[in-house]
Amino acid sequence: MKALLKLHGLTLAGLLLAANAGLLLYLGAGEIKSWAEINWMDVAGEGGTCLILCGWLIMLLSGRPAGWVTRLLSLGLCCIAFSMWMDSLDEFIRLPQETVWDNWLETAPMPLGMLLLTLGMYHLQQEQRAISAQMRKREHLQRDHRLFDKLTPLSGAQYLRQHLQQALQQARAEHQPLSLVAIDLDDFSLLNQRYGQAEGDQVLQVVAQLLLFNLRQQDMLCRLAGDRFVAVLPNTGEQQALSIAAELRQSIASLAHRSQRHGERLQLRATVAAVMALDDDEEQLLKRLNLTLARAKPRLAHSA
Repeated sequence: MKALLKLHGLTLAGLLLAANAGLLLYLGAGEIKSWAEINWMDVAGEGGTCLILCGWLIMLLSGRPAGWVTRLLSLGLCCIAFSMWMDSLDEFIRLPQETVWDNWLETAPMPLGMLLLTLGMYHLQQEQRAISAQMRKREHLQRDHRLFDKLTPLSGAQYLRQHLQQALQQARAEHQPLSLVAIDLDDFSLLNQRYGQAEGDQVLQVVAQLLLFNLRQQDMLCRLAGDRFVAVLPNTGEQQALSIAAELRQSIASLAHRSQRHGERLQLRATVAAVMALDDDEEQLLKRLNLTLARAKPRLAHSA
């Protein structure tokens, strides 16, 4: 409850203030009906709908992270709940016949709330599509890759060689380019020394997920050894592979990973390299990739 109030207290307070203002406005302009005049069927329908909408609002705010989609959905529910609340006040308070503003308070928030809900549902659908695409990528990885790395949810070096052999055969048969990208974390041994091996393992797991989500559906990511990852990129030329490698390096540099013990942000950097398959077999291609990566390391150190 404290977390709910902290994140969404303004939304809940706004709805409560609006409901109280509407009640005071009705009380100031009209008079309370007698018990016999109250239509309890309408009270149950309109008031019950208002309570259900408030329950939906609480479930939405407590079950979703704060953000643009949550804001649209919550504001839409607030408008509809306010409209039903004002409509139910008619059953308890009689307003003068010449009063017209009550119709605006009862009806105007309803279409506005429906519009906000519609926009929120549209963006929620887009969000779910992105999540589903990421989950399909993970499912595809876990279903097809049988030789897993012990630490990360990726395959290891043995499977990389098997997959690369098949990918090279397919690329040559289809006359399509094939490229590899290597990602090597800089100063990872120093990170292990300073924060401990458990923190280093956590970093590798997080980076593995980050790289996986930043690759395409058809790409395959493996952990070659230690802090080195290799991505196999089918139907990809050298320039496109270099562009993807630069994007992966930037995603690691932008990662706001914090240590488990003190919450300190760890500034991660990586060296990347990309090569396109020529007439190599899988061992020659991996050797050329490692040499390219090794040559990139001194350039990084020199430029720093």
